[in-house]
Amino acid sequence: MFKNAIVRRPGYSLVNGITSSPELGKMDYRIAIKQHDAYIEALRFCGVEVTILEADERFPDSCFVEDVAVCTKKFAVITNPGASSRKGEEKEIIEVIKKFYNNLEYIKEPGTLEGGDVMMVKDHFYIGLSKRTNKEGAKQLIKTLEKYGMSGSIVEMSEMLHLKSGLAYLEGNFLLVSGEFINKLEFEGFNKIIIDEDETYSANCIRLNDYVLVPAGYPKTKEKIETIGFKTIVVDTSEYRKVDGGLSCLSLRF
Repeated sequence: MFKNAIVRRPGYSLVNGITSSPELGKMDYRIAIKQHDAYIEALRFCGVEVTILEADERFPDSCFVEDVAVCTKKFAVITNPGASSRKGEEKEIIEVIKKFYNNLEYIKEPGTLEGGDVMMVKDHFYIGLSKRTNKEGAKQLIKTLEKYGMSGSIVEMSEMLHLKSGLAYLEGNFLLVSGEFINKLEFEGFNKIIIDEDETYSANCIRLNDYVLVPAGYPKTKEKIETIGFKTIVVDTSEYRKVDGGLSCLSLRF
């Protein structure tokens, strides 16, 4: 049961955020703010208390707060972002996380880790190796997990920005999968819901208590999730897609 979520308001500097999809066009900040408002309301509808942090214009991508911490049942890890423009964001979340956790751990150089590369399945954590998360960072997280009686494993990847760009665990052993993860041996034991190639972006969903948050504009994915019995809430993140962001990136949930 999730009780809390942390979000950070997007600053205007987000229009210059990191993007691998310039063909989608420049993001519209006014629309992005409205979408963020709706996102917060969706989180609240799912029954969590939302802590809203002010925008930080120094860091264009800082609204993607999921990347700077990994929150578990027993402790939180302050990460070390792999993107150079995001170095320093992690320091701004420490005092906030301390309000919720007594046990804080840290990823240290030369390790890098971003929360978007970490997927929790009960007490096991899958950690994707990406341009943002390296093997040293993944090993540090696994060592920390084991310290608290949990476990972790490394997932090699080559196509996705983050692990959760192509995966979402929905509980009950159901796993949304797309692209390079469809035939990965690491996930063969799950009940896989395969995302159609033309809806790949929608693999980044959030299971939050009684609902699954699904990005707007992906009816086939929404129908597949509802067919197996989950209730859905549609949330528009189209402006955040333009700067490589998705539903899970915009909050820390614990």
